[in-house]
Amino acid sequence: MQARAHFRALSLVRKFDDVRVWSRNPQHAGALADEIGATAVSAEDAVRGADVVVTVTNSSEPVVHGSWLKPGCLVNAVGAVGPQRRELDSDAMGGAVVVDSREAALRESGDILLAGATIYAELGELLAGTKPMPTTGVTVFKSLGLAVEDLAAARLVLECWRRLRS
Repeated sequence: MQARAHFRALSLVRKFDDVRVWSRNPQHAGALADEIGATAVSAEDAVRGADVVVTVTNSSEPVVHGSWLKPGCLVNAVGAVGPQRRELDSDAMGGAVVVDSREAALRESGDILLAGATIYAELGELLAGTKPMPTTGVTVFKSLGLAVEDLAAARLVLECWRRLRS
């Protein structure tokens, strides 16, 4: 569900020429690949050469290795929430790490805690222009999800819906 939703959302803002899918369950990967016009491949083949990588697992061990990531890649690490869970190895966490909340990340992100990663910025700092966008290397956005973000998104949807009905 998460992979499907993220693919649909990202497709609204960017065109992807080559989409590769991996899952610990090959049948799940194949079904999603068929549905969205992607190719089901190994984890390494899904990541190597990619401009954008999205991880939505509940893994306690890394499934993405930094040595697979090309410079300039954006990794949206959405899954593996919890101080002992991680999707990315320490090498992958060596680039610019952006989070939705420093406080939450330093309590709940095993990707950051287990790698000893340094947080470059909160997403809000980048959007407000108080920190410059990362320009080199790999950028990892470690999203833990914040209820306030969900509420803000719901409010925008509701406002749009009300405008359409009036």
